[in-house]
Amino acid sequence: MSKEGNLEAPTRHPVDWRNPDFYDESKCFEEMERVFDICHGCRRCVSLCQSFPTLFDLVDESPTMEVDGVNKKDYWKVVDQCYLCDLCYLTKCPYVPPHEWNLDFPHTMLRAKAIKFKNGGTKFSERFLASTDVHGQFAGIPIVVQTVNAVNKTKLARNMMEKQLGVDAHAWMPELASKRFRWSAAKSASQVVTNGERTKGKVAIFSTCYINYNEPGIGHDLLRILDHNNIPYEIVEKESCCGMPKFELGDLDSVAKSKEKNIPILARYAREGYAILSAVPSCTLMFKQEIPLLFPDCPETQLVKEAMMDPFEYLMLRYRDGLLQTDFKDALGKVSYHIPCHGRVQNIGRKTEEMFKLIGTKVRVELNTVERCSGHAGTYGVKVGTHAMAMKIGKPVFKAMAKDQPDVISSDCALAGHHIAQGMTDAGTPPAALEHPLTLVRKAYGLQR
Repeated sequence: MSKEGNLEAPTRHPVDWRNPDFYDESKCFEEMERVFDICHGCRRCVSLCQSFPTLFDLVDESPTMEVDGVNKKDYWKVVDQCYLCDLCYLTKCPYVPPHEWNLDFPHTMLRAKAIKFKNGGTKFSERFLASTDVHGQFAGIPIVVQTVNAVNKTKLARNMMEKQLGVDAHAWMPELASKRFRWSAAKSASQVVTNGERTKGKVAIFSTCYINYNEPGIGHDLLRILDHNNIPYEIVEKESCCGMPKFELGDLDSVAKSKEKNIPILARYAREGYAILSAVPSCTLMFKQEIPLLFPDCPETQLVKEAMMDPFEYLMLRYRDGLLQTDFKDALGKVSYHIPCHGRVQNIGRKTEEMFKLIGTKVRVELNTVERCSGHAGTYGVKVGTHAMAMKIGKPVFKAMAKDQPDVISSDCALAGHHIAQGMTDAGTPPAALEHPLTLVRKAYGLQR
């Protein structure tokens, strides 16, 4: 007898992406119809991304008012609105494994995206936007950086990018850094390794494309925090993009190439007893969940999975080990903090919020935590055709973040932070300041960058 809902913790099955049947469009449509029918009967996820309202509108406007009345070609409209945030799977759906209905909406959408990519249905502009190592290569080059950043601010350039690259002219865009993080990172001041009951005493930093090419200050703040807590660190010897932008496109062959570049190096650090930290939640999630599910039989991938951590996950475990400095000196005031989707679905709890509350035991911190999708979702938030929807999805967050006129707004996802700042400004409640949580911790310690 089938049961209604599921009280057990969600589990995840490996993605069988190397099986030829995975790319069989008719079989994929069969699975989508099965999944959509369950979703239609439940509708619990209607308040999440635009995939669900799109699906339910298609059903309600069909001749039968059931999924069997929806033209299968219209399934792609649902697929295109999914940005693989994973919230439906881990926070809403009562029918995920181990429930017998075995519903995995995000990975069903991933399968469809992979078929679309294989069949040449992905635009050049989408492939370019997902190639972070390509358009980040100009970062750190004198004169070139300043020129590119200046040109990208002009109306003419933005209109051209909208036409040629599909980047909405109204979307916020990151600047290129004058100095890459990996080129300018300071050497670790600490050399003594102190392991805790729950934590390794030395850290390897996976820089990420965004921090390396766009906001290196976030990485430098993490290093200052580690130095202050006498934690030796190394910058990962060599790294490539984690693969998340390609993953969101369904370009799984490129994800495999990124995996082959990164995993052997990261596995060496894991074997040598390092905790591996990544300060971008999507990158962390890629190594914790998505790559391990794509390569379940790769021992090195599973080794990296166990070693990879969110910075605040690591820091709060150091606190529980009695190894974190709590000599906070400078008040942060009123902080509106946003928990990003790819931070929530790591199943680590609200570690950044815990850190802010810990700081608040020593200096003044008035914390307002907002746990809802900002709508940015990687390239979804900047592309023509989806930027406006991304802003609509984020409206409840923009309003909640403006509560009580905060002194600063903050999100673990730097891109989400800027998206929220744009939304708040458009709503007439511009933030007084935007800072990454690591920057706020560094400031609370009274440390200079």
